[in-house]
Amino acid sequence: MAREIERKFLLEGDGWRPHAHSARRLEQFYLFAGDDRSCRVRITDGASAKLTIKMGRGLSRGEFEYDIPLDDAEILRQSALGRIVEKTRHLVPNGRHTIEIDVYEGALAGLVVAEIELADEDESFERPEFLGAEITGDARYLNQTLALRDHGGPAETL
Repeated sequence: MAREIERKFLLEGDGWRPHAHSARRLEQFYLFAGDDRSCRVRITDGASAKLTIKMGRGLSRGEFEYDIPLDDAEILRQSALGRIVEKTRHLVPNGRHTIEIDVYEGALAGLVVAEIELADEDESFERPEFLGAEITGDARYLNQTLALRDHGGPAETL
């Protein structure tokens, strides 16, 4: 099983924007979700799709990810639980790592979250000034929670 090790942060300001070198529009939704597992579909730029199964909690989780036909993803969207999470993902180089910055749209507009994937839980990385409070492990900021939370209000109500 592949492992995903990532740390998440809120952002302070827009100091990251001049460093962003690409952006992709993402739509994702969940087919099933539990306390320590989920199955999601992600459509990228309306052109490709992946099915991802995640297991576990916290900093390091099991992850299986597979390309699926876009037509299948669009059919599966009809079975989505909760809301479809819409966001634009910006990539910001940071030393030997890349920081992924998600700018949420729609019902979650106003929320901006940064993620950095690591090879090891104890791996160090350069921490730029625009990274604010660490939210790794805070269930309120899991995409699963954002999709399934029972309200339609803006992100600032988190």
